[in-house]
Amino acid sequence: MGKSAEATGGFLQRMRGMLPAGSTVRDAMSVVGQTLLQYVLLMRVHRPIGLWLLMWPTLWALWIAGAGQPDQRIFIIFLAGVFLTRSAGCVINDFADRDFDPDVRRTRERPLAAGRVAPPEALLLFTALSLIALGLVLTLNPLTRLLAVVAAALTVTYPFLKRFFALPQLYLGAAFGMAVPMSFAAQMETLPKISWVIFFATVLWAGVYDTIYAMVDREDDMRIGVKSTAILFADADRFIIGVMQLMVLLALYLVGRELLFGGWYWTGLGLGAANFVWQQWVIRRREPEACFRAFNGAHYFGMFVFLGIVLQYIFSLPH
Repeated sequence: MGKSAEATGGFLQRMRGMLPAGSTVRDAMSVVGQTLLQYVLLMRVHRPIGLWLLMWPTLWALWIAGAGQPDQRIFIIFLAGVFLTRSAGCVINDFADRDFDPDVRRTRERPLAAGRVAPPEALLLFTALSLIALGLVLTLNPLTRLLAVVAAALTVTYPFLKRFFALPQLYLGAAFGMAVPMSFAAQMETLPKISWVIFFATVLWAGVYDTIYAMVDREDDMRIGVKSTAILFADADRFIIGVMQLMVLLALYLVGRELLFGGWYWTGLGLGAANFVWQQWVIRRREPEACFRAFNGAHYFGMFVFLGIVLQYIFSLPH
C-alpha cells in the first residue's frame, strides 16, 4: 500500500505541477496522456526489437511442440505473455539501472533516468504487468506454472546481476530461453530432450546479440562499473561471438536432424547463418553505431529459422 500510495501521489503531484489554475478537462486529459506515454516509453513498446528477440524462439518451440499445429489458446496466451514479460522486464531493468542510466549516453533520456517517471510509479507498473502475466500462467498446466516461476525469478534478478556477474548476457539468455520449455510443457505436458536443445540454442543466441548490444556501451559501462560479456571478452569479442554463433547453428542443426526436417528448414537455417555473417561484417571495427545496427538486425536470424520451421510443416503435413 505504501508504494502504491507513493506512486499515486507522485502522479497527482506531477499533474498539479503541469496544470495551472483555470485548466480545463482537456488540459487534464492531455497531462494524463503525457504520463501514459511515459509509461509506454518505459515499457519500450516503441522499440520492438526486444519483443522480436523473445518471440521468435517461443514460436520455434510452439510450432515444434505442436507438430506444426500449435493449440490456438496456448498460442494466444504465449503471444500475450511475451509482450507482458518483455514490458515488465524493461520496467524492472530501468528501475534497477536508474542510478546508472543518466551516465550512459544511449540511456540518459529514458523516462526513469530523465526523471519523467518516479521509481514508485515504475514499481507499480511492473507489478500490474506481472499480475496480468500471472493470470495468464494460471490458466496453464502445473508443469508450465512451475517453469514460469523460474522464468519470473530470472527476469527479476537479471538487472541486478550487472553489478557483480561478468556474464549477465547469458543469464538474460536463460531468462529469455525459459519460454522454450514452457511452450513444450504447455502443449505436451512434458519436456522432451529436443526442448532443452532449443533452450541451449536460445541461451547462446542471446549471448550473441546481447554481447553485440553491450559493445555499444562498453566504454560507458567500464567507466561506471557495470559488468558485461563485451568487457569480459575484450579484444576476443568477435571471435567468441563467432564461436557462439557456430554453437547456435550446431544446436539447431541437431534439432533439424532429430525431427527429420528437409529443405525448407535447412534453407531457413542457411539464411540465419547468412545473418550471422552479416553481423560479423557490420561489427568488424567495433564502432558503437555499427554494433547497434547489427543488434537491431539480429532478430532476422530468429525470423528465418521460424519461417523454415513453418514452411517445413506446411509442405510435409498430409493434405
